[in-house]
Amino acid sequence: MAEQDFRSPGAPGYDGFDDEIDLFELFQNLWEDKWLISAITSVAAVLSVLVALWLPNIYQASTLLRPQSSEGGIGGLARQYGGLASLAGISLPSGDGQSKTQLALEVLKSKKFAYDFATRHDLLPALFAAERWDWATETLSLDPEVYDPSAGGWVREVQPPRTAAPSPEEVHELWNETVAVSEEKDSGFVTLSIKHRSPVYAKEWLDLLVVDINEALRAQDLAESERAVAYLEGQLKQTNVAEIRELLAGLLRSHMESRMMATVEPNYAFSVIDPPTVPELKSEPKRALICVLGTLLGGMLGVVFSLVRRALRNRAEGLAGGASGAAG
Repeated sequence: MAEQDFRSPGAPGYDGFDDEIDLFELFQNLWEDKWLISAITSVAAVLSVLVALWLPNIYQASTLLRPQSSEGGIGGLARQYGGLASLAGISLPSGDGQSKTQLALEVLKSKKFAYDFATRHDLLPALFAAERWDWATETLSLDPEVYDPSAGGWVREVQPPRTAAPSPEEVHELWNETVAVSEEKDSGFVTLSIKHRSPVYAKEWLDLLVVDINEALRAQDLAESERAVAYLEGQLKQTNVAEIRELLAGLLRSHMESRMMATVEPNYAFSVIDPPTVPELKSEPKRALICVLGTLLGGMLGVVFSLVRRALRNRAEGLAGGASGAAG
């Protein structure tokens, strides 16, 4: 009895799939569907070009900052009187400049600072409703479906619990996408950058950001110093031990010096090494890359569609042949 060939499309039990792949037959099938694959690839290429052209330009402004060292009076007193202060129950700050830098970076990333900065300088419309930047007129167009001054401001449609006006959480989410902070571990330098559809706004906001972070750290340290001065003056009046009085007097003098430096030093947390400039070239989108990837994806989809279509057709022919053979 002859052995049945179940790999034949007309054989009973043929399911349309072969365990062995004939590469020549595969390429032959793809060549037969070359017009279909080319059509799908062409459509994907045109769509990718349209998407690349539709995406607005994004510009990035950057600045290089040098952290201001906090080594000085308090740090020197901590080394000189650390043991005595421990015996007296007084904790001295270490005066570590790195910790001050980390504090400044965390403040930059905080939700409160982002919302206060955006509202204080009235940046929310340009952040959430920006459409396109016009180099000829140097103006930024806003989306009227998001923010319309003639209609009373925010008119965007959002799902509860969010409101038309951006909330602090929403501002913080967009802030993390707009502002980037990186620190060089070896040198300690900090690179601060802002991305926006307006290159002029990106540069101006970066200038404001450096000023505001310096002021935020200055205000925080001044408030802490004032509380420390009040405490030290009270302790100085209550003790008669010469060593403790010497320690308290040194701490008081150091805090007074720190308050003076915080008042007169404009670059309290960071000094600008490389100031920001208005970027002339976009940083995003990568239109050439979008077009290439879109075309390649279209070609892959065309090949997959051709193979699936042919496999389904072979399976249907095999089932039809098997049914006719069983009927005969």
